[in-house]
Amino acid sequence: MEKLKNALKSVRVRLFITLSFVILLIIVFLILVNIFVFGQFYMFSKTKALKEVYEIVNSYYNNSQNIDLEEQLEKIAINNNFDILIKDNQNVNVYTSNKDFFYTLGQINEMPNKPHEKEEVIIENGKNFTIKSITDTKNGITYILLSATLDNGYLLYVRISTTSIQESVKISNNFLYLMAGFTILISAVIVSYIARKFGDPISELNDIAKKMSNLDFSHKYQITDADDEINNLGKSINTMSDKLEKTIKQLRDTNIELEKDIEEKSKIDEMRKSFISDVSHELKTPIALIQGYSEGLLENVNTDEESKKFYAEVILDETNKMDRLVKQLLELMKLEYGKREFQDKEFNIVELEKEVIRKSQVMLEEKQIKTQFNPNEEIKVIADDFYIEQVITNYITNAIKHATEINGEKYIKIENEINTEKNKVKIKIFNTGENIKEEDITRIWNRFYKVDESRNREDGGTGIGLSFVKAIMSNYGNSYGVTNLENGVEFYLELDLVN
Repeated sequence: MEKLKNALKSVRVRLFITLSFVILLIIVFLILVNIFVFGQFYMFSKTKALKEVYEIVNSYYNNSQNIDLEEQLEKIAINNNFDILIKDNQNVNVYTSNKDFFYTLGQINEMPNKPHEKEEVIIENGKNFTIKSITDTKNGITYILLSATLDNGYLLYVRISTTSIQESVKISNNFLYLMAGFTILISAVIVSYIARKFGDPISELNDIAKKMSNLDFSHKYQITDADDEINNLGKSINTMSDKLEKTIKQLRDTNIELEKDIEEKSKIDEMRKSFISDVSHELKTPIALIQGYSEGLLENVNTDEESKKFYAEVILDETNKMDRLVKQLLELMKLEYGKREFQDKEFNIVELEKEVIRKSQVMLEEKQIKTQFNPNEEIKVIADDFYIEQVITNYITNAIKHATEINGEKYIKIENEINTEKNKVKIKIFNTGENIKEEDITRIWNRFYKVDESRNREDGGTGIGLSFVKAIMSNYGNSYGVTNLENGVEFYLELDLVN
């Protein structure tokens, strides 16, 4: 039902119904005219023809010396399907085209008019015409009879059958019915074509307008060579579509830029707040130390030079730590908020690992930690070697700090595992020692989080080393993490191999 309602609302359907109704109305009108008007018009025409016969016959008698009167009267009777009878002043039959007319005329004159028979007296140019409708009871035929007096005094009678008129109307109506059927079929095809020709462009324009309302400007109206209102409307809609698409694209681009600016501003604000919070938190202790030792120097708490030198060294050491902390925090902020560009290049990760171990050799010897590392063939990776060196350094430094003796062994182990399917190398750095608590595995990557809060400031570090690892690896989108093993802890990271 809903589909039917929508179909009836269609311009093409309504146009088809309207045109079909107009055509049917015309056909019905023609049939009604044929039924009610054609007979009257035919009677009027024949009555006029009867009067014209009178004029012709009268003129023949007025000029009879030059013509064959009977021959002319016979032609008139045959050509017009008339019955003609002429009587002289003595009521003697002068001429008749049909002998039956002579006999029936007498009967007609003697019989009174029936209610349905009409008689009309017409006077034209001083001449009297009597026209009556009569019915021959013998054969049941209805006639129109004209009777008039010629200039020479003769009586003229002319009749014509109206049965042929009725038959003509019937045949004409039947023909109209037949033609109406063909006309309806042909009209249906023509009307359907016209409705489609005018309705389809309107439907197409409507679909385009609906898509435009949904911000879809992909469809355009196909312009034709016709210079009409629909074609001009299509051009206007195409122009409007192009302008709207361009305007909306500009608005979207502007909106994207604004969103980026707002996001950038939010990141900067967040980074500034985070930086201030972290610096404020981490500088409390060094500032307090500097303040205490500075007051001690000013108040000459210790007067000997060696104590003064120790105070000054502590102040300088804490100042250096503060400077290093601030720089590390700034670098970490840039990494976390995408403000640092990486200079990726190809390099041998094995050589970089050997260099980091070499730099850490002093700490390894102090802690009496063995190293298990078997450099194999070179492994080419693509990354920023400066930041990857910091990641590996943080892992190794962290392993050295937490390495303890387990089952009589104390060592760190570096291992490279190549995955050809993923085209990556997994770098694993293991140290013997206690496992990390499960609740601390995710926390150790946060800034300033320390598993062992009791460690002194000299060995404890700043607490942002693993945060550096997280920030760097997040920028590359490669995996990293830590796994507890049976006799120690293993940190890992993945790098992309060179194809």
